[in-house]
Amino acid sequence: MTEHAWSYEPTAGHLAGMDLTGYKVEATDGSIGKVDKHSDEVGDAYLVVDTGVWIFGKEVLLPASTVVRIDTEDHKVFVGRTKEQIKDAPEFHRDKHLGDAGYREELGTYYGMGGPFGGRLL
Repeated sequence: MTEHAWSYEPTAGHLAGMDLTGYKVEATDGSIGKVDKHSDEVGDAYLVVDTGVWIFGKEVLLPASTVVRIDTEDHKVFVGRTKEQIKDAPEFHRDKHLGDAGYREELGTYYGMGGPFGGRLL
């Protein structure tokens, strides 16, 4: 049931092939960093966000379903989660977790239908 977590919502404004690298990422309550890497593969879409000083030296992985809106003019990605909800997600280590199906399942459950948000955008 977590596959939905890894796809962009049709209303988010994402277009195939769109390069989001460098876009600022905004949670519902403020900025969380910039997109460092992303994938827009069907069923495996995500953002790797460099959190800079917000969570010093950390990156977070956000499934594409958390994206509410993409503003191409201002180069911003808006996600439907608070900073605290993102901070409380399972810890992400790029070298260890990017290709890890178990981590993907855990994160998909956290952000998806089986997680604390029940698939809702907040």
